[in-house]
Amino acid sequence: MSIFRKIWAIYGILIFFILWFVFMPFYLIAFLFFPRSWYRQVIWFSHHIYTRIFFSLVLINIKVEGRKNLSRKENYIIISNHRSSIDFMINAFAFPGVYKFLAKKELTKVPLFGLIVRKLCVLVDRTDPSSRMKSIEYLKKTIKEGFSIFIYPEGTRNTSGKPLGIFHKGAFRIAIETQTPIAVETIVGIDKVSATAASIDLCPGKVKVIWTEPISTKGMTSKDIPELIKKVRHTMEEILLKHR
Repeated sequence: MSIFRKIWAIYGILIFFILWFVFMPFYLIAFLFFPRSWYRQVIWFSHHIYTRIFFSLVLINIKVEGRKNLSRKENYIIISNHRSSIDFMINAFAFPGVYKFLAKKELTKVPLFGLIVRKLCVLVDRTDPSSRMKSIEYLKKTIKEGFSIFIYPEGTRNTSGKPLGIFHKGAFRIAIETQTPIAVETIVGIDKVSATAASIDLCPGKVKVIWTEPISTKGMTSKDIPELIKKVRHTMEEILLKHR
């Protein structure tokens, strides 16, 4: 079975980059000739057309529960658990609108894909404190422009073997400082199609995404961050334990 999963992962990687090559002319035209205000449509295309085609071709079925908890008129700080290399596509597919993603600067080194990341995401260099501060300021500005923001509170993929890794304060601090509600997205069953431990691992199957009721940050201050983290973590752990 492990050999099949590695072969399927290679197939998935090929599909991923073939789709980028196919759609690259569209992105180049958009970035060169579309006004910046149209980038929302470009993001929507990436989130809801590209991902749908990709998951159809690799035979992964994404079932989403709780979309009704989200309002299209509201902006959110979106957070999710993070265990596999395809999580970012699952996250995009499952959200009914569009958002900007807080991405690692290292992703810009990936040929062609790095160009898209540079244009449509907020980049952060985790080794440079000044870069992180600039990213936070840009995030605040982006929220005011009407975008939701996606941040992994674990920072990177959880390979600990536990349901969740350590939660960092950044996402919660931004949510409180901007008084933006937190939308909690929990991916369930990802190990069945893309394991954490192996970098090359994929197979057909089903994944469930569950949205719970957004958490308001109205009136909260930085003193509320520990309790807010505890509340969100408890919500996600309950879901993961229930569906394991």
